[in-house]
Amino acid sequence: MNLGGPESAPGASSPEAAAPAPDGMVTLSDPGMAPGASSPEAAAPAPYPFPGEVTPITPNTETQYNTEEYHLITDNTFHLAKDNPLSTFSIDVDTASYSNLRRFITSGQLPPPDAVRIEELINYFTYDYPQPEGDRPFSITTEISQAPWNPQHQLVHIGLQGKQMVREEIPPSNLVFLLDVSGSMSAPNKLPLVKSSLQMLVNQLSERDRVSIVVYAGAAGLVLSPTPGNQKAKILEAIDRLNSGGSTAGGAGIKLAYEVAKRTYLPDGNNRVILATDGDFNVGASSDSELVRLIESYRDRGVFLTVLGFGMGNLKDSKMEQLADKGNGNYGYIDTEKEAQKMLVTEMGGTLLTIAKDVKIQVEFNPDRVRAYRLIGYENRILQDRDFNDDRKDAGELGSGHSVTALYEIIPTGVDSDIPLPTIDPLRYQTNSSEITDPTGYKADELMLVKLRYKHPDKNKSQLIAEPVVDRQISLENSSNNFKFSAAVAEFGMILRNSEDRGDASFTQVLDLAKGSRGADLEGYRKEFIELVETARELEER
Repeated sequence: MNLGGPESAPGASSPEAAAPAPDGMVTLSDPGMAPGASSPEAAAPAPYPFPGEVTPITPNTETQYNTEEYHLITDNTFHLAKDNPLSTFSIDVDTASYSNLRRFITSGQLPPPDAVRIEELINYFTYDYPQPEGDRPFSITTEISQAPWNPQHQLVHIGLQGKQMVREEIPPSNLVFLLDVSGSMSAPNKLPLVKSSLQMLVNQLSERDRVSIVVYAGAAGLVLSPTPGNQKAKILEAIDRLNSGGSTAGGAGIKLAYEVAKRTYLPDGNNRVILATDGDFNVGASSDSELVRLIESYRDRGVFLTVLGFGMGNLKDSKMEQLADKGNGNYGYIDTEKEAQKMLVTEMGGTLLTIAKDVKIQVEFNPDRVRAYRLIGYENRILQDRDFNDDRKDAGELGSGHSVTALYEIIPTGVDSDIPLPTIDPLRYQTNSSEITDPTGYKADELMLVKLRYKHPDKNKSQLIAEPVVDRQISLENSSNNFKFSAAVAEFGMILRNSEDRGDASFTQVLDLAKGSRGADLEGYRKEFIELVETARELEER
């Protein structure tokens, strides 16, 4: 694929041809442009045939093959605190793995291990963390208790809570819906669900917001120029007319969407491309890197990317996760209208509004109290220790109201664990232990030091927060609902991944923990989790 311009579908007008716009097509100079929007240049993208005119392609169900793609995940291993005292990673607020896992289980099968990203399972749920105080965009909560699957070990719970902004505080949004209308999207749980999901989001917008729609199939085209969010009938009509058909010119669609977003950029607003697709791009291996560089270049100019995955059978989970990561955005998988309601209505601020970018966590363990540790999940978010202070290094974003939870399993000093631990030969030219810079902290009851770096969304210099964690563990029975429920979800993920470090983990223990820490559960998400675990246990027993 040539990312320099859209590809033409068979029978479609050439991009250079001045084809007349069909009924319902609008251009960037349309009077519906939001007040204050910059006027487009003469070189605005030419409209393409409206995808609603394309005959839908009906899949041949007799020749369907599962071509879903997932990145290989290798579980984090234990590290000796005296040899490797630092653990550094980027936060992750994606939740796609949980809803995708739910899709597998409710359809009667257990998910493949590489579809299970434990941090995304944990972070699907909200926790009772305090709101931040002062100018900080998030609060930090820590707790220590027993690891349910190995009571000899400790489990450290670290929770970040993003500041919840009320609707009136959210800045105006410049949203470009980039919609895959290729033939692969014709299934009921793909384009029809995309349309109903975006209709929910449109109903939350106001006259301060603007919406554009770019679609791609055999070619990429602009079907709705920037339109004020209160012109809902016009926006919803454009969405409703979409049909699927043709091949997938994904790279060309992304390029056009970013051009539209940049042309209508709001300096003090939320500028974002929202990509809805099954991820089945006909980009080609040689073009993947070019596509990533394109997304990164617009990210650095203030246009972020949210990726919404749909469907089954050819879901390209690995590609979509990568695109969202590079685009300073988040990745969600929508399998039901209820999930669309959660992501695009209930949690709209977190999905669309970034309050802190490039958020990194670095933990320094006290070897006097910690023999070994491992980070649970976040395998594809691990950073080099030197990356923590390097403001050029990209990391994760935190949205309004988002919470992020990380768990460390710790082997305390003096505990004779059956976990095989790494060994390092004695050094010839230096000692194994580094110089202690703060003897007071070393001798105190500090288990570890948690450090965070983050940037404001429009800044390039990071700020540092550092808080010690004192070794005051409590029994699992007396731990908080936050602790017990997150531990239950992590244990469930380890079982599904058949992790070597799952210890005595069992579905029964997961259910006991989850049922005992369900709490208020106003939206019913924790109740649904319990039902999923029960179904997974039945599938395993078969």
